[in-house]
Amino acid sequence: MNGHELVTSSPRQSRTHETDVNHFVLTFENNRLASELFGQFDQNLKLLEQKLRIDATARGNSVSITGELTATNQARRALDFLYDRLLAGASVETSDVEGAIRMAMAADDQLTLPTMEKKAKLSMAQITTRKKTVAARTPTQDAYMRALERSELVFGVGPAGTGKTYLAVAHAAQLLERGAVDRIILSRPAVEAGERLGFLPGDMKEKVDPYLRPLYDALYDMMPGDKVERAITAGVIEIAPLAFMRGRTLANAAVILDEAQNTTSMQMKMFLTRLGENARMIVTGDPSQVDLPRGVKSGLVEALQILKGVEGISVIRFKDTDVVRHPLVARIVKAYDAETAVADESEMIDR
Repeated sequence: MNGHELVTSSPRQSRTHETDVNHFVLTFENNRLASELFGQFDQNLKLLEQKLRIDATARGNSVSITGELTATNQARRALDFLYDRLLAGASVETSDVEGAIRMAMAADDQLTLPTMEKKAKLSMAQITTRKKTVAARTPTQDAYMRALERSELVFGVGPAGTGKTYLAVAHAAQLLERGAVDRIILSRPAVEAGERLGFLPGDMKEKVDPYLRPLYDALYDMMPGDKVERAITAGVIEIAPLAFMRGRTLANAAVILDEAQNTTSMQMKMFLTRLGENARMIVTGDPSQVDLPRGVKSGLVEALQILKGVEGISVIRFKDTDVVRHPLVARIVKAYDAETAVADESEMIDR
C-alpha cells in the first residue's frame, strides 16, 4: 500500500453508532499528491464520509479514519487506488472518487474468500490511450470493460448515463492505437429522419453528424483532435448511418452500433452478419427508449432473446445504479423505470 497504516483499532464511537469500530491512520509519502487526494477543502474525504458513514480527518499528508470495520476497509481501498492514480500522473475528480467508492463496496463480495486478504488492493479495469486513461466507476462498468477485451461481440444495454457508448468508443480507440485493428467504424440508426437523409441540407457528413455527435465527442476525448480529423479523412475512422452497412464485410475493424434499440429486426440481423475476420463488434442501446413506429419490434430486444447463450457473445446489463452522470440522473431513471413497471403490471391485469 502507498498509504502506510500507523494506528489500528480503537474503542471510540463513530457516527455509525457501532460499538465495534475500527480506527487507523494512513500516511502518504508525497505531500502534494496527498493534498490532491484529499481534495480542495478535503472535499474528497467528505465524500467518503457521506457515502461510507465514516469519520475522515486530514492532518498534513495523513488521514485518520474511524468507523465500522467494513466501511473503513472500503475507505482504505478507495484511497489507496486513487493515490495510485495520482502516482501514475492521472488526476482525481469527484467522479473518480465516487467510482472508487462504488468499486470498493462491491469488492467486499470478492474479498470474503478464504484465499484472499481483507487488505487486498482494489483492482479496476482500465482503458488507456495516449491521451487518456479511463477506469471503471461501477462493478458493471468493470465487467463491461473486461468483456470488451474478452469477447468478439459485446452487447452493452441499459439506461442513459452509464457509459455504454463512451467506453465502447474508448475501447475501439485503444485497439486502433495498439494496432489490434486497422480501422474504427461507428454507426447509429437515424430513426428520427427515417434514414431518408437526402431531405436534409449539406453533404453526407453534414447530414449524419447530428445523429452521430455522441460518438464524435467520445473519440475526441480519447484521441488528439488532429489525429481524429486525419483518421476520418483517411477512412481509418468511418462514421456512417446504419443503412450504409448493407452488403459489406467488416474485417480488421472495431465496429460499434449505438442506439441499437432503434434498429428493426432486419437491420440488426444485417448488421451482426457484417462481422468479418479479426473484427470486434460492440452493440449498445437502451431497450426502454425505443423510438420505432408503434408495432415495430426492436432489433436489439429480439437479438438479446435469440442470441442468449451463444458462445463468443457477452451481454452486459447496466442498471440505474450504474449511472455516472449527475446523481439526479440516476434518480430520474429509477423513477421512470418504476412508472414503466407499474404500467406493464396494469396492462397485464387489463388483459
